[in-house]
Amino acid sequence: MSAFMGEVIGTMILIVFGGGVVAGGNLKKAFSNGGGWIVVTIAWGLAVTMGVFAVGSISGAHLNPAVTIALAITGDFSWNQVGPYILAQMIGAFLGACIVYLHYLPHWGATKEPGAKLAVFSTAPAIPHTFSNILSELIGTFMLVLGLLFIGANSFTEGLNPIAVGLLIVVIGMSLGGTTGYAINPARDLGPRIAHFVLPIAGKGTSNFKYAWIPVVGPILGGSLAAIVYTYLFKGVLLSSFWMVIGVNILVLLLAFYMTKEESKSISQNAA
Repeated sequence: MSAFMGEVIGTMILIVFGGGVVAGGNLKKAFSNGGGWIVVTIAWGLAVTMGVFAVGSISGAHLNPAVTIALAITGDFSWNQVGPYILAQMIGAFLGACIVYLHYLPHWGATKEPGAKLAVFSTAPAIPHTFSNILSELIGTFMLVLGLLFIGANSFTEGLNPIAVGLLIVVIGMSLGGTTGYAINPARDLGPRIAHFVLPIAGKGTSNFKYAWIPVVGPILGGSLAAIVYTYLFKGVLLSSFWMVIGVNILVLLLAFYMTKEESKSISQNAA
């Protein structure tokens, strides 16, 4: 199997299990309806574990564009392969979402709330607030990539590495996921969101592409920041991209802060 197909299949497995647990909790008539946040976070951790077990020896099991970009920044992955890996991850996430749709086929019509259906495919903020939302995704992915680099720096008995990665996903979900649903992965959010848009889901409503840029940009910023911080603090190497990454993070956060202020003004004016 090629590394490209490895990323397709690994990311597909991730979404089948991860999106599947959300579907089971959200969709009416499912026996698992109302399973709760703890069930979701544990299942997403196991989903990542299974994806890594499946293709870790084939592609390295990035399964996440933010991880791919971060590893390219640290020099552990070739920039020439970044584009193909991200494409593979997007395809895998889209296919995984389609499988979840088919698996729960009669449940979409039985569920009336469009938001509950969209949540199976993509994330949304608990409180819409552009600056805080992008900051949440940035922090969550920063901790994800930093944690992955910590895990990679240690020696594990063969087969335990994917379990450690899965536990990292669980703790991020339990501690930091309650604000935005912790996409922490652009492909995980955008691929299934596109599937939601194109699939004939009964009463699905909007795919909320207005929000879609946040779980794409936030994770890339957070992963890139983790890459340069880890390399500097733990390896004593100041990468040539250090100040560029810092600058882009600051610039985007300032833009998000400005957008949030404008949104607040608009809400106040409408309320008046």
